[in-house]
Amino acid sequence: MKFVSNIKLLTSAALVSAAVLGGGAAVAQNIKIGAINPYSGPLALYGTEVTRGYELAVDQINASGGLLGKKLELVRGDASNPQQGISTVEQLAVKDKVDMYLGTYISGISLTASDAAMRYNKLYWETNAVAVNLTERGLPNFIRSGPDGNAFASTSVNVIRNLIAPSLKKDIKGLKVWLEHEDSIYGTGIAQVQRKLLTEAGAQVVGVGAHPARTIDLNDSVLRAKQAAPDVVVQTGYVPDGNLLLRTIREQGFKPGAILMVGTGDTPETLEAIGAPYLEGILVIGYPRHDITEAFGPGQGAYLAAYRAKYKADPIAPQGMAAYSGTLIMAEAVKAAGSMEPEKVRAAAAKLDKADSTYPSGFGAKFDQNMQNVRASFTTSQWQGGKMVTVFPQRAALPGVSVRPLNRP
Repeated sequence: MKFVSNIKLLTSAALVSAAVLGGGAAVAQNIKIGAINPYSGPLALYGTEVTRGYELAVDQINASGGLLGKKLELVRGDASNPQQGISTVEQLAVKDKVDMYLGTYISGISLTASDAAMRYNKLYWETNAVAVNLTERGLPNFIRSGPDGNAFASTSVNVIRNLIAPSLKKDIKGLKVWLEHEDSIYGTGIAQVQRKLLTEAGAQVVGVGAHPARTIDLNDSVLRAKQAAPDVVVQTGYVPDGNLLLRTIREQGFKPGAILMVGTGDTPETLEAIGAPYLEGILVIGYPRHDITEAFGPGQGAYLAAYRAKYKADPIAPQGMAAYSGTLIMAEAVKAAGSMEPEKVRAAAAKLDKADSTYPSGFGAKFDQNMQNVRASFTTSQWQGGKMVTVFPQRAALPGVSVRPLNRP
């Protein structure tokens, strides 16, 4: 991470203009970025973690001279549900005069917030929300630098085929799978593609369960899954419902051959709620973590060092590094566009061609016609001895790392 000192915030022309106006030397107005995330409610911890990724990227960009000759300034906009996403975007546009938006941990919020941002002709750069239809809308102000739900689904099938089936000494053909998911556009969209891809691969989807992310009872879902006797249970959701599912599986004495958590299950909150002994062997598909190899994610070590220096702790969740990488990609697109105007940034982003493993999260940058980055992907980790360890793909895993037994204690 390179830092540049003695940044000149004003050009000579700007100083002359200020003098002519009688105001003397003045600092150029910052570029204001509205950071849309849940900063209150049950997911506030993870909205804050995503924003920490933004903050670290902004620190780096500003230390290197800023963007378009100006410093970047983050303005937090609290949105813990889709309706609040609309009102927060409107407030930031009217009251705070933000120039663009970065978001968000929750797909449902991204859906409404980006639509509201369009009404103000403001760029909405998505770093973390994964619902497929966010890009399929063709919204002219929307660009996503992180992977989408299809990547979650395809990674699920790859992990079941290449890690889980061999560990269970079975072939994916005929393998019995139960799909459980939270019922918003996030979990529903991913589960639909998971089912399609698993069926095409020859696996037997023995059931699909859906539940609200804020449910307080998953006994019926687990009972139905238990009766279906799957080899693998796949859960797509958020931290609260993911933790609840694991507790309920344990309480009912349900012991599938393997448990695969998608998008959740890899945080200290889960470790505290479930405990290391029961988590041992559970696989989690998520954003690349800071234990990946430097070859897979160049700069991940520098990211971790910067995080520890600023926040005096280790990352809470991997979403922050994806947000950091996405913000760096955004800055490249804006710089190339020479503007914050959505249509100009889209045109510039469409020309980006960065290979895989260019950024700390392992991402590259290549956008399709819907402005979805097709060079952004997920990795798979496993709980081993009370820690998350990256195990897939192999080139992301550290030397000596191997997959441990998957069965429940």
